[in-house]
Amino acid sequence: MDLQEMLTKSIWGRNLAAAELARVLQDARERKVPAGEAIVSSGQLAQHWLGLISGFGKMSVGSAEGRETSLTSIASGGWFGEGTLIKRGHWQYDAVALRDCRVAQLPRETFEWLRATSLPFNHHLQVLMSARMGQFIARMCDDRLLDSTARVAHCLAGLFNPELYPEPGSFIDIRQAELGQMAGVSRQRANRALQLLEQQGLVSLSRRGIEVHDLPRLRAY
Repeated sequence: MDLQEMLTKSIWGRNLAAAELARVLQDARERKVPAGEAIVSSGQLAQHWLGLISGFGKMSVGSAEGRETSLTSIASGGWFGEGTLIKRGHWQYDAVALRDCRVAQLPRETFEWLRATSLPFNHHLQVLMSARMGQFIARMCDDRLLDSTARVAHCLAGLFNPELYPEPGSFIDIRQAELGQMAGVSRQRANRALQLLEQQGLVSLSRRGIEVHDLPRLRAY
């Protein structure tokens, strides 16, 4: 998928007027971020609304002592940063590429112009921010209340949220180690959790990724 296809097929892009979409296509740019590098860094002024054309990433915060906690994951097709842009603020978290990523960047000026001119775009932002708030609350509860298997199950299910990612299918191209990082558990625990979920018939594992067979059970795990 290229940048233009990602923009035109996005949940919000499909609802833009022709002139609005034309400006988005003109102003947006693509940036490549290698695995392990920062997509955004805490303290930087937010200048773009960001989406993943391909790849995986995670948002996290860290302390001066080196401790880190994961906030949420970022998957292909997802957009983030709208809250920080609306506040004209600085990033309050780090977003790091877990594999090589292609990032779509929409300038703040274009983002603000869409907010001022497009009612469907504003509706989409409301849905997106509500979904993300629900995701953050669920992640906090999972971290405090659930064992590693349930945390992995819920993290995987979160990648199939249609309000955050457009038209998710049943298969996702993700490595077990990447899912462990997103869920905040070790690679070994992520592997054991996924094997247990496979034994229970919820998923199938392969070298290419993970096939989800029972999303409702995964969400309720």
